[in-house]
Amino acid sequence: MLRRMQKLIRPDLALVVPRPIRQGRYKLVKAGELERAVELAARSVPRPGAILVLIDAEDDCPAQLAPTLLTRIRARHSDLPSGVVLAKCEFEAWFLASLDKLSGQYGLNEGLSSPPDAERIQNAKGAISRCMPGSRTYSEPIDQPALAALFDLELARGRSPSFDKCWREVARLLNELAPPAT
Repeated sequence: MLRRMQKLIRPDLALVVPRPIRQGRYKLVKAGELERAVELAARSVPRPGAILVLIDAEDDCPAQLAPTLLTRIRARHSDLPSGVVLAKCEFEAWFLASLDKLSGQYGLNEGLSSPPDAERIQNAKGAISRCMPGSRTYSEPIDQPALAALFDLELARGRSPSFDKCWREVARLLNELAPPAT
């Protein structure tokens, strides 16, 4: 998803995305765990580089939790541009916001339409499972990368404020790494 965004936002940049550090959301927000993950990320980020933390908001208010997490990241690594994005309620809500464009792709049923307010769905993973044929269910490690490669970024931006926030945060970080030529 980040590579797709970069190609649209700053196609002039060569982006190297190290392997993501995947941690459980509730573990990551605990004292010391975010800092440990940031330290690990900082070691793998090529310079110039940046750190983006992307987690599900679940029941938390993204506007309240994100600044707290960002302060903790910057306290640990002020030398790297950093950002925090909380998908409201789940990352998979972004797929639901583009579901009509995903319909019939990657094992999803035909004739699907996006719910009117995808970000309000408490169990977006379950909602995606219900869009799969038969007894197939959504598997985050398998299906998330595939759907992230397919969902309509512009449509999701227009329908999902938290994805639009992600887009703006990625654009900010890319422009911090290399300001656009004027």
